[in-house]
Amino acid sequence: MSASYRPWLTFPDLKLRKFLFLCLLVTASADELSPKFYDLSCPEALTTIKTLVTAAVLKEPRMGASLLRLHFHDCFVQGCDGSILLADTPTFVGEQSALPNANSIRGLDVIENIKDKLETLCPGVVSCADIVAVAARDGTVALGGPSWSVGLGRRDSTTADLNAANTELPSPFSELTGLITAFANKNFTANEMVALSGAHTTGKAKCLFFRSRIYEGNNIDPLYARALQFNCPRTGGDFNLTSLDSTTPNLFDNAYYLNLVNKRGLLVSDQELFNGGSTDSLVTVYATNPSAFRTDFANAMVKMSNLNPLTGTNGQVRKLCSRVN
Repeated sequence: MSASYRPWLTFPDLKLRKFLFLCLLVTASADELSPKFYDLSCPEALTTIKTLVTAAVLKEPRMGASLLRLHFHDCFVQGCDGSILLADTPTFVGEQSALPNANSIRGLDVIENIKDKLETLCPGVVSCADIVAVAARDGTVALGGPSWSVGLGRRDSTTADLNAANTELPSPFSELTGLITAFANKNFTANEMVALSGAHTTGKAKCLFFRSRIYEGNNIDPLYARALQFNCPRTGGDFNLTSLDSTTPNLFDNAYYLNLVNKRGLLVSDQELFNGGSTDSLVTVYATNPSAFRTDFANAMVKMSNLNPLTGTNGQVRKLCSRVN
């Protein structure tokens, strides 16, 4: 037999991809997430995700914020494992019914649409957890925000944690000490917490989450409060939506911090970052230096996306993101 004979080259391309993917899977670990993880097993993966996310954001700019929030709510509970995507069944209660998520999380259909496309291109290869992580980055970029390198190779969980979703995600009513503690529990510094909070430069919030602030708050611009009261009355209208950033709601920029300096943070947890406490100085930096914000946000998002991923033979690659195989 010729020394140059390589029988594996005669395998159909898809079989070769699966073989090489399994080889990578066996050796992967939590410290080995790599942006190149799908280069051999599904080279179309990242382009496919970017194309579909960009189209979704162009159709509805708010979707960029929704995909970013979906990633955050996934990673803060059990780690970045796609657990938030699991729908309830008669015998299983997931995280979607938790108070921070119920009638609130969005973008599930976008993730499922991406997964469906990737299952056609590369069956059983790309995890839902990886799709969520990449979609958060691509949605941010589509709104004019920074990009960052996303390590890949996560696996999908087969479990969810309703209690953790109810207790570990920061509340919109949190004071500064509570915010610092919630992020410290996930190994983030106070500075990283302030940078990640800048995600609120896009997206919307329901009236019920800021009503107390606009009627009873004492660290709010009175003109801003009165303007918000038209769409958020004292009673009723709980689900009426208002942009977190009233200045440039569909652009990922540093206006969020300028709003805080001017006492125009929408949520209590937003304005707490600039309320005479230890984080005031960093808010001021970000308000005057958009480049510093973009850099720090991107770095913090890399750290976020690496929270306790399942790798190697842990978990599974779901065929549908909403349920286990």
